[in-house]
Amino acid sequence: MTTTLYSDINWQELWQNARRRKSWSSKTATDWDQKAPSFARRNRSSDYIDLLMARLPLSPGLTVLDAGSGPGTLSLPMAGRVKAVTALDYSGGMLKILEQECLKQGVSNIRPVHASWEDDWQTLNIVTHDLAIASRSLAVDDLQGALEKLNAHASQAVYLTDRIAPTPFDPAAFAAVGREFESGPDYIYTLNTLYSMGIHANVEVLALDHQLIFPDFDHALDSYCWMLKDLNPTEEQLLSAYLRSRIIKQDDDHLIISREHPPRWALIWWKKEHHSGR
Repeated sequence: MTTTLYSDINWQELWQNARRRKSWSSKTATDWDQKAPSFARRNRSSDYIDLLMARLPLSPGLTVLDAGSGPGTLSLPMAGRVKAVTALDYSGGMLKILEQECLKQGVSNIRPVHASWEDDWQTLNIVTHDLAIASRSLAVDDLQGALEKLNAHASQAVYLTDRIAPTPFDPAAFAAVGREFESGPDYIYTLNTLYSMGIHANVEVLALDHQLIFPDFDHALDSYCWMLKDLNPTEEQLLSAYLRSRIIKQDDDHLIISREHPPRWALIWWKKEHHSGR
């Protein structure tokens, strides 16, 4: 009889298997280029930013690598509290918005870098930073490779956030249009991958409000269409009816939709063993 041990588990293989079964489509850089303006608007006022910022050990002398920075969701608020930020993203559209905001806000200590997880960061002069951060940006095929890159580019600590299923998706919306929902891998794969790498990380759950606020119904529908992708006309009608059934408040300025599953993110972090501050 063969006995299976924890050390026999290949978490990288399980991660890739789960990604192949997920119901949602991975977004390309072009997809994010098109989504950049609306994404930036929504995330400027997200509770997620305050929750995460309150937990990051920021100080004026630190350098920070923000891997998967998007339009500066974290890079911009961090810039006023650290020495310098390198904002890395594979969407040129996201980085363009970040550069515009830097000019608008007079921020001069953010260096945008157009790059993906798969690129050779050394050739792009991505050096070791005090902190390496990956905020909601680990939807990658090679999870272990991404984690190794983050760990290698941090001298003091690594902070990342990963989804807790079904976040950020709404299973009820999939059901409403007649689609099956398979979440795909979430933070538990990341945590176990780190353990298999010899990294014993800390975990905290960041729970957001179950109410989503949109400026109007069209913006809400667009956000959900992005979630499901490639809806046919019948599915879009079903989705629209579902969203209307979830409205709990609507006026001239905004509408509020209540989700059955409030978004939850896992904050995973570890200090580098050689750092004297551990």
